[in-house]
Amino acid sequence: MNFTDKDAQKLLKIIKARRDVRGNRFLPQKIEKEKLQMILEAGISAPSVGYSQPWKFIIIEDENIKNAIAQNFHSQNEIAKEIFQEKPLYNSLKLEGIKEAPLNIAVLYEAKEEAVLGMTSMKKMGEYSVVCAVQNMWLMARALNIGIGWVSILDEKRVLQTLEVAPKTELIAYLCVGYVDEFYKESELKTLGWEEQKMLHESVHYKTI
Repeated sequence: MNFTDKDAQKLLKIIKARRDVRGNRFLPQKIEKEKLQMILEAGISAPSVGYSQPWKFIIIEDENIKNAIAQNFHSQNEIAKEIFQEKPLYNSLKLEGIKEAPLNIAVLYEAKEEAVLGMTSMKKMGEYSVVCAVQNMWLMARALNIGIGWVSILDEKRVLQTLEVAPKTELIAYLCVGYVDEFYKESELKTLGWEEQKMLHESVHYKTI
């Protein structure tokens, strides 16, 4: 299958338009089953070390579970506030949409008992594979005009207990998913001045002969 330059430009446009969506942007509109299916299909189409496909997705609509995860976030966010007390902007940030998003998706890593091709030296390649799945989901969602917010201010062990998952399972991402009232033209944190954008020339280094 060959793609055109137009296809490549469209993909780059989608990548650049991806945003981390917060709760003040989500709409109550439910996601159609076929679109959720496309997002999940994109996830399992990600590359994985040794073709291990170590991901698992838990779709969460249960309000009791969402409330428990939200409480988890709020307790961890109090700790984060102490860490960022010299940056007053932190307290004004809306950093999650757990209860506002129509559904949440917990993306998990399930390690294999046997040796995995490509992981004999770099032990974290399994987790990195699941991160690739998350990125695929994020981009497909954006192409469908659906927002995703990645919540990382969480106590991982408590999340796993709440979800009652198998031992040795790791939480890679907790995603809030839903339609939004708008996608920002720029990253919200960039617009607010939390950090400056790193330019391409600052990130690329060449080793030449």
